[in-house]
Amino acid sequence: MSATIVNIILQLIAGAVGGNAVGKTNENLSLGMGGNTVAGAVGGVAGGSLLTALIPMLSGAGGIDIGQLAGQLVGGGVSGAIVTAVVGLIMKSMKSA
Repeated sequence: MSATIVNIILQLIAGAVGGNAVGKTNENLSLGMGGNTVAGAVGGVAGGSLLTALIPMLSGAGGIDIGQLAGQLVGGGVSGAIVTAVVGLIMKSMKSA
């Protein structure tokens, strides 16, 4: 399996976990389990790809190592959490308006 596919899979999983973590810790930002998972996964891939573009050593071009895997997991998880929180805030403000 190529390093790019592995990176995307890791970003999807980490983003979904990050999105669900935000939804569990702050019920005001929760989009429901499915919404948190989708928003987190999309955010994980987007943020992980951005991070890979900014830090080329995370791309895994020379093979897969533990540092590259950790970078993808952290980048995907954090960006998934951020996207879920932002979407949750937008949805909350739209409901109250």
